[in-house]
Amino acid sequence: MIRGRIESLRKNMKEHGIDAYIIPSSDNHQSEYVGEFFKSRAYISGFTGSAGVLVVTMEEAGLWTDGRYFIQAESQLRDTGIKLFKMGEEGVPTTEEYIVNTMKENSVLGFDGRLISAKEGNDLKEKLRSKNVSIKYEYDLVDKVWEDRPSLSGEKAFLLNIKYAGETFSSKLKRLRDEMKLKGANIHVITTLDDIAWLFNIRGRDVKYTPVVLSYALITLDEVYLFINEDKLNEEIITELSKENVIIKPYDSIYEFVKSINLDEKILLDENKVSYSIYNNLPREVKKINGFNPTMNFKAVKNNIELENIRNSHLKDGVAFTKFMYWLKTNIGKIEISEISASEKLEELRREQEGFIEPSFATIAGYRDHAAMMHYSATKESDYKLEPKDLFLIDSGGQYYDGTTDITRTIALGEISSELKKHFTAVVRGMIDLSMAKFLYGVKGYNLDILARRPMWNIGLDYKCGTGHGVGFLGTIHEAPNGFRWRINPQRLETATLEEGMVTTNEPGIYIEGSHGIRIENELITKKAEKNEYGQFMEFEVVTFAPIDIDAIDVNDLNREEREYLNNYHKLVYKKISPYLEEDEAQWLKNYTKEI
Repeated sequence: MIRGRIESLRKNMKEHGIDAYIIPSSDNHQSEYVGEFFKSRAYISGFTGSAGVLVVTMEEAGLWTDGRYFIQAESQLRDTGIKLFKMGEEGVPTTEEYIVNTMKENSVLGFDGRLISAKEGNDLKEKLRSKNVSIKYEYDLVDKVWEDRPSLSGEKAFLLNIKYAGETFSSKLKRLRDEMKLKGANIHVITTLDDIAWLFNIRGRDVKYTPVVLSYALITLDEVYLFINEDKLNEEIITELSKENVIIKPYDSIYEFVKSINLDEKILLDENKVSYSIYNNLPREVKKINGFNPTMNFKAVKNNIELENIRNSHLKDGVAFTKFMYWLKTNIGKIEISEISASEKLEELRREQEGFIEPSFATIAGYRDHAAMMHYSATKESDYKLEPKDLFLIDSGGQYYDGTTDITRTIALGEISSELKKHFTAVVRGMIDLSMAKFLYGVKGYNLDILARRPMWNIGLDYKCGTGHGVGFLGTIHEAPNGFRWRINPQRLETATLEEGMVTTNEPGIYIEGSHGIRIENELITKKAEKNEYGQFMEFEVVTFAPIDIDAIDVNDLNREEREYLNNYHKLVYKKISPYLEEDEAQWLKNYTKEI
């Protein structure tokens, strides 16, 4: 099936005179997670992970993905003829290096210019210049192969009430225009869906798990254009937008609209986010100011109303997860439970919570060796039955009107080996040590990553991913620009100074292929501590509240400070969560949050 799709693609490549074709994971907005219509790379390759790039030439096909997906990709690409390129591994070329080395003199590179960023497209163009390679970016060749392709989402948008957002659209717009003036721009093009959702205080259901609306925005110093399917907008949204005289244009009309921009304009845009197609449709004479969308930094720093809402959403989420853990621990070995049915049970408990909309990402529920795949997704064919032994990892979250949550717990379903306890305790220690960090203002996430990773490194282990990522407010589960990782990855914008009000996950792990996976994840709010002659000190507030399984901890491996932290954390879990539980659940929680 996959081989047939690739051959059909090659046939279309030949008809259009294209020698190599790039199929990325993104949509027209450079999104990490995309709607069903945009899952071209998954359709052609069979690899369903959220991150990856497929390059097809007339001779071979290669797929690039990162360490989160190596195990999954090896499995899904088996017998497809597609070669796996493990990004970041020694001796593995980047997609750009591969294309530059593979393309022959006077050949043609193709891609859908709406799916490739301006920076990526321009870099390729420049590096292929010496070989006189031309680029055709007008064709979506996958569309010619994908006969039963889903249609674009027709879901309605909704207005995010000020009691959740904490700031009006008008206020955000003024802040944005002030920043545009500082940068010397009189036009700003925004194509990223989460930035548009935040700025306009609108949300939608166009991307599963991510409450955004397919749209583009063009902001001038006195006008606002929103490119969107107008059928998505209700009267409440239209009334709100009319306060700033927002001009509504058809979704796809932006490509023609930007061609008519006056030549003396100065346009602020992010070349890493604006598509190659939009960039090339801008008049060549227009001055382009390349820089991050100001809204990226604005929305990363949550206001006080958002923070209070976030705390509330995590309280509800903690209740749901604690009820789930009680259900799992008390029923394992008594009733049939599988990876899928466990995931369904957790979602059912979340749906009982006020303001729940949908999961914030596809739940990762992996038993035993399945947990070694960081982004494993159970299918009917792979669905393990859970037994009263070994470890079960479940990484999940919820989109609530008052926040976005992301929590991981690894749970002992029975007796576990000393090795598993050693690994589990190392992960818990890493999570605790980062949580306890106190640091001077100006520190970035990569300055602190060693705190989480050190217990693993001390026993000669590591995990091939970052330690944490920013989280949006009723937005994307992975939000730039804050995060924790030990080395800078140019593909992931996570190098910002940790500002008061930023929300970041803390999720170290251990993943042993063919054996087990362990991850413990809490979310942290960055906040100010004392200020003195040395400067402004900062610290973290934990907002995730659910038990960490003491059945899997080797207490002897914890130092005094770590043990005290865990005991104090569990006291807080009991205090916050127990009032919302049934009597038997609360008694169980009391036992699982006892001092160790």
